[in-house]
Amino acid sequence: MRDADRIDTSRPRWPTFRHRRAALSLGAGLALLLVGACQAGDAGDGAETGAASPAASAFIEAGGAFPDGWPFAAEDAPVTASEGMVASTDEFASRVGIEILAAGGNAVDAAVATGLALAVVNPEAGNLGGGGFMMIRLADGTVFAQDHREKAPLAATRDMYLDEDGNVTDRSVLGHLAAGVPGTVSGLWEAHRRFGALEWTDVVQPSIDLAHGFEVTTRLVSTLDAAQEGIRAFPHSARIFLPGDAVPGIGDTFAQPDLAAVLTRLRDRGPDDFYRGETAALIVAEMERGGGIITLEDLDRYETVWRDPVAFDYRGYTVHSMPPPSSGGLTMAAIANILERWDLGAMGWNSPETIHVMAESFRRAYADRNEYLADPDFVELPAGEFLSEAYADSRAATISTERATPSAEVNPGIDAFLDESHTTHYAVVDSEGNAVAVTTSINSWYGGKVVVEGAGFFLNNTMDDFASKPGTPNQFGLVQGERNAIGPGKRMLSAMSPTIVEDAEGDLFLVTGTPGGATIITTVLQSIFNVVDHGMNVVQAVHAPRVHHQHLPDLVFHEYGGLGGATASALEALGHTVRERDPGPPDAYFTGGMSGDLQLIMAMPDGSWTAWSDPRRGGTALGR
Repeated sequence: MRDADRIDTSRPRWPTFRHRRAALSLGAGLALLLVGACQAGDAGDGAETGAASPAASAFIEAGGAFPDGWPFAAEDAPVTASEGMVASTDEFASRVGIEILAAGGNAVDAAVATGLALAVVNPEAGNLGGGGFMMIRLADGTVFAQDHREKAPLAATRDMYLDEDGNVTDRSVLGHLAAGVPGTVSGLWEAHRRFGALEWTDVVQPSIDLAHGFEVTTRLVSTLDAAQEGIRAFPHSARIFLPGDAVPGIGDTFAQPDLAAVLTRLRDRGPDDFYRGETAALIVAEMERGGGIITLEDLDRYETVWRDPVAFDYRGYTVHSMPPPSSGGLTMAAIANILERWDLGAMGWNSPETIHVMAESFRRAYADRNEYLADPDFVELPAGEFLSEAYADSRAATISTERATPSAEVNPGIDAFLDESHTTHYAVVDSEGNAVAVTTSINSWYGGKVVVEGAGFFLNNTMDDFASKPGTPNQFGLVQGERNAIGPGKRMLSAMSPTIVEDAEGDLFLVTGTPGGATIITTVLQSIFNVVDHGMNVVQAVHAPRVHHQHLPDLVFHEYGGLGGATASALEALGHTVRERDPGPPDAYFTGGMSGDLQLIMAMPDGSWTAWSDPRRGGTALGR
């Protein structure tokens, strides 16, 4: 590649894109309205801002307010646009997506390009070496659910992470053995092959430009600093991501030539290189060096699966989300159906009464999620039960408004909790009304900390999402059952929940999703509740403090500073154990007592879009 074709690391510049039906040139005179939201620190320095809609909402008009001292305002104005919107956790990636739309690409083109860009600039979560799920809604209302979740290698065994005493070791979290067979590349390719409008080469090219060098952000410095101990355990990982044995400095140019070469082969050869060619050989060589078990046969046999979406009604809105092996759609349906028995709007946002019935619903649905859900290709699932009114009636009937039900009375288990994951979510809509929601992950920060030598990307550690020892908590504190035990070729259960919501007329209304491990499901649902029940706009729905309960451990978790003392006391009087998230050290970017990284787009009555990217991790929403 010529130097002149590479990205300007201080201000993104993208090459000309070739549309399949017409040639388009991107230049300074292109008529674009770019409006950005960079709401946390300087992770979004350089974002353009523009006209935005008023912050008025039914929530504000009704006197709604966040707790005193909460760092995110309810009065900020959303990003607005008429032609399309991209919301992601990184400004560079969002700009890639919006430029793809400007070049004549559709929402799928933009989503694929955004995902590949995140693999470069957001290496702790964006990935080539992981997997995820994608929801697509076409302008005609047809909805598709794509599963590109990782799979257990064929050599995987049920007890592979247990020591001689039967205890779970850290080999499911750290190192080569923790990696499942990656699905991201297959998923992005299949989405583009089926629905893309631009040439594949043009969709991949921006990520190559970024891999040749981009400006290091606060976000990257913070995550590398937090993960450096694990990264140092693998010398090749450290050589790339801790150059000179140190975390890169903010504003430095960070180049990834090995990753650029992988992306160039992906551009020119498609996924065959990743699953059967030179990159596949590099992955297998890395496995052999470190005692991993992914083989060329595993890579060659990997396939993306198109599944039937989960769809359920919530107060006249239709919610579309992922089916198993994502637990998101069915668990959200169970919770929403139970909660329809109460008028959350009348009860008040985050009142003790509202939090109580939410926590009780979360508790019951998670108990069933952990017991019954797994890879549908391996076990028969009671999906109909999760969606049925009879199920919701029976579960709601066990909820007392006077006292909390101890989780031991719902289903006994073991206490543990850790909610952080390194997953990321992005959302896209285009001028035709096509919409895409994608959640992708390598599980922990920088996955298992292993970079494929010669390829430059981290491998996942999603094997930990199996029940390594049924009844024992994984790193997210989830106590799961026998159905999610490890099996060769099996997909591990996930909480990832990319979600698309339609209004009562069947029109596109919301595109939403978040990372956050076990908290993903409750965070996505609260974004919907905040809009539908409490009249919030996109900013308020994203900024609002979040609560969580996952059955085990038996506690109501809330963000640091997100719950007033009187509310917490009222919940404790009902019998709840309330725990505030540890704020962590003052300079910790991700351990500051927050949860999730919501990306939310909403359709407005006049046909325009509003969007907001979560300030908890410093993302960017851009429109045109």
